[in-house]
Amino acid sequence: MSTTAPGFTVSAYRVGWYDGRQARLVWRSGRIAGKRQAAPVAVGPTRTVHANWEPSLALDTSSWPEGAYLLRLDAANGSQRWVPLVLRSTDAHGKLLVMHGTATWQAYNTWGGTSLYQGENGSYGSRALKVSFDRPYADEGAEKFLVYERALVVLAERLGLPLAYTTGIDVHTDPSILGGATAVLSLGHDEYWTPQQRQFVTKARDAGTNVAFLGANTCFRRIRVEDAGRTVVCYKTDYRDDPAYMQDRALTTTDFRSGPAADPESSMTGVLYEGYPTDAPYVVHNPDHWLFEGTGVHAGDSFDHLVGVEYDRVTPGAPTPRPIEILAHSPLVCNGNHSHSDTAYYTARSGAGVFASGTMRWVEGLMAGGHDDGGDHGMNARTAAFVTKVTENLLNAFAQGPAATHRPAPKDNVQSVYG
Repeated sequence: MSTTAPGFTVSAYRVGWYDGRQARLVWRSGRIAGKRQAAPVAVGPTRTVHANWEPSLALDTSSWPEGAYLLRLDAANGSQRWVPLVLRSTDAHGKLLVMHGTATWQAYNTWGGTSLYQGENGSYGSRALKVSFDRPYADEGAEKFLVYERALVVLAERLGLPLAYTTGIDVHTDPSILGGATAVLSLGHDEYWTPQQRQFVTKARDAGTNVAFLGANTCFRRIRVEDAGRTVVCYKTDYRDDPAYMQDRALTTTDFRSGPAADPESSMTGVLYEGYPTDAPYVVHNPDHWLFEGTGVHAGDSFDHLVGVEYDRVTPGAPTPRPIEILAHSPLVCNGNHSHSDTAYYTARSGAGVFASGTMRWVEGLMAGGHDDGGDHGMNARTAAFVTKVTENLLNAFAQGPAATHRPAPKDNVQSVYG
């Protein structure tokens, strides 16, 4: 920690349902003396920032239950900051595996002046090519988790389903956590994957593990991890400068759909990322699908602002598993171009079901109209009720094992939708 305050405390909260409180205090420190630590510096041609701070305290988490946590830092001067923490499960047999997108958290983190998007002068050209977990998160400290992940954890725990917890980087490091999982849940903004992580999740799907993609722009960037997972590497448009470019082009860190080893994400997700930004109503196309049971929707019913800020769609010209069923088909305009966002569902030969929401606001929609939705997009409580019921149907079904063994098979409707 670094602070100008004379002291601070740390409180650890486990995120869950907890009778609507959505978190439970599991530990609190005593008062710790404050210390201002060294200023960050971006070093080397990759412009990577490391905090290089001395530790302020150590936590013994051995008695804490696995799950998603928020550590709250409270300074004596009233300042407050969050630190997100995932206490990983060691086994996911018979459980829904929540896979937190920590690589994406770090990619957008501007603490110390650089992220994978911008450098100290704010330009793309001065961005970092490698970013380190050995630094805090900017702003309040947990924006990506709070916006795109927390609400799903709360809902899944409210349902009382057997859950396990991990991160995308941990799946890359040790894919054994996927063994026997009933489903893998990719959350609202899960953009950065290693090719190994993608390979392992695909293998799990092909072994009967259901997969849910509850966001958009998923698995768009191909990354590499270094320093035992502490560093995320993504050269993007400068991929020819990536050392992997001359060694193993399939590991070159750029977009999955781009050369030198193009492999569009749609072969796994069923949908393809298309654009940013957009804001559009979500429009139901096939109200009779089992995922919409209990929602009362009809064809053409819409939910304002649920599509955004990025979106995916079924793209017939891209590698796409078939048969695939489009459940929602939402007209939109993005950068002046007219297109659609699609919610889609398919089953693999193993019987595993694969769901893709097609919108980055799906998890946000679970909080719509509530006291903690942030009010960013104007979604209302009707939208929250719809998204919640569909997600409940999805999680309850996926918790039962390969979806094809107990739910109707998808009916391919790409031709009728897209011509």
